Amino acid sequence: MSRRLQAVALVILGGIWSLTASPAASYDRFEAQDPASVAPATVKAPLSDAEIEQFLLKGQVIRAKGVKKGTTGTTRVTMTVGAFTHDAQIQTIDVSKREFRTDRGVEFNFRDSWMFNVAAYKIDRLIGLNLVPPSVARTYKGTQGAFTWWIDDIKMDEADRYKDKLTPPDLESWNQQMQLVRLFDQLIANVDRNLTNLLIGNDWSVWAIDHTRAFRTHTNLKTPGNIARCDRQVLAKLKQLNTTSIKEAVGNHLQTYEIDAVIKRRDLIVAIIEQKGDAGLFDRKR
Repeated sequence: MSRRLQAVALVILGGIWSLTASPAASYDRFEAQDPASVAPATVKAPLSDAEIEQFLLKGQVIRAKGVKKGTTGTTRVTMTVGAFTHDAQIQTIDVSKREFRTDRGVEFNFRDSWMFNVAAYKIDRLIGLNLVPPSVARTYKGTQGAFTWWIDDIKMDEADRYKDKLTPPDLESWNQQMQLVRLFDQLIANVDRNLTNLLIGNDWSVWAIDHTRAFRTHTNLKTPGNIARCDRQVLAKLKQLNTTSIKEAVGNHLQTYEIDAVIKRRDLIVAIIEQKGDAGLFDRKR
């Protein structure tokens, strides 16, 4: 899959931003022949989002194992359709609590849900970020959950990069990607961005995963200082977001009040970027 299909504290280290805390295609690409007769060359990369979604929805799970990092009961599975095989991440968590206590304090009306993975992917595509891998709703062992495309060619996560003090080869591109991640987290009110759920590809592309604790209902920006700059095309699509477009994209994975909160936070983000003028805009390199 190609990049372009394909309370958190922030610091700047030596100019490096970091975190410290296609057209729709049919499923015929996979099913045009008897699965037993499909040769590996039948499926050619890169796959479109629509094709990946269909694979995640229809693929047969042939192996499963737990994932060491993370706290949301993630399962890594290998899936297949004919001779095409790829891995996916499954999360089935769906927990609501009146109060949730951590060493960072108390969160009221806490929600940790697989549905937010699907919603985050859909909104990511609505605004043209392409930082979140495809994710779909599907039942696994009798329980509804999110099946998310497993990203190949990962060099490390941000925790490893930070620990090893590695400098990205293209600082401008890196900083642009990180600025967009931070903007996205403010938009979707993601309270659980951490170093292990930012993946770094071999080409130093950034992938944001695990959004089960996003879409809080507050209408303010928890960290408005994280809104630094925005890609021009992303800003244009942000302005086009409305309740109807989000509802059509996410279906029942977000409630109306959660969508309304996204729109209100969007308004604040746009206002901050526009106040910065040209200094708040860039044309993304990746």
